[in-house]
Amino acid sequence: MTAIRQEAPVIAIPGHEVALDVAGLSVDIHTPQETVRAVDNVSFVGRRGETVALLGESGCGKSLTAQAIVGLLAPVVEIAGGSVRLGDLDLVTASPKKRREIAGPELAIVFQDALTTLNPVYTVGYQLAEPFRIHRGLSRKAARAAAIELMERVGIPEPQTRIDAYPHQFSGGMRQRLLIAIAVALSPAVLLADEPTTALDVTIQAQIMQLLKDLRTEREMALVLITHDLALVSEEADSVVVMYAGNVVEQGPVAEVFRSPKHPYTKGLLDSVPTGAQRGADLKSIPGKPPELHAIPAACVYQARCPLVREICRQARPPLREITADHQSACHFAEEVVR
Repeated sequence: MTAIRQEAPVIAIPGHEVALDVAGLSVDIHTPQETVRAVDNVSFVGRRGETVALLGESGCGKSLTAQAIVGLLAPVVEIAGGSVRLGDLDLVTASPKKRREIAGPELAIVFQDALTTLNPVYTVGYQLAEPFRIHRGLSRKAARAAAIELMERVGIPEPQTRIDAYPHQFSGGMRQRLLIAIAVALSPAVLLADEPTTALDVTIQAQIMQLLKDLRTEREMALVLITHDLALVSEEADSVVVMYAGNVVEQGPVAEVFRSPKHPYTKGLLDSVPTGAQRGADLKSIPGKPPELHAIPAACVYQARCPLVREICRQARPPLREITADHQSACHFAEEVVR
């Protein structure tokens, strides 16, 4: 039986203006042996003043989706289909010149490793001032003043004296704040944060997420949070897009998805959190691992690890369908999933 493939519907949570509209985004990776589909028909929206989380295990296509949105794909990787609309502009068909113009004022990204993202040979003041010089045409003196003000806003102590320091002279948490400062310098409409709290201790993680939340609210940004941390999604996100093997398997409001998951993968992720576990008791986990990109099934992508698998799952790709208002699942037996 031929696998079912249909355009995934887009969730639009009422309330705030849509800043980012990703529809049917597909990304291919070309290798010497073959071309593999790494992101397949991904759709979601980001609204101003809200956070949408891309959630899933490592290797499920979250970061590649973010890189496709901001146009930072390697030469062997290309967008194979779909659209990424930032207002009236489709970033998929936009020219490199246009992408450079919107990088900062309209669209920005925060990576997980600040030490490798910041340039080690330039002072942080130079790097913070650069967006103001390039996009706003400010003089060096005015850009430096704007950089000091920005450092102060993101919580860098004594910015007047530390503006001439280099990245290695800051702690991990301070470097992450600097990276966020550069990203939000020009108040972009959309900010993508790719695992922004990785390798930071719990206290610093909370501070970084609070900073992102405050900036999102102040500047009415749409925040796209890429993570595998379920607690972070529960606390910080308004809506969640659960990805597996490059596909969206479930999406909807965080509270509803976490309270009543409608895909076995989402349920497995939630059940793996050791809430109320007893000492010595077995911890729940999802058996197996995600498929290699060259071996993703044409039918249900989760069939090899699914406790509900049946013959139809091996024959047809389940479409992403609405289960309740704004809550969608790509499972033939979504109604049978009970937490």
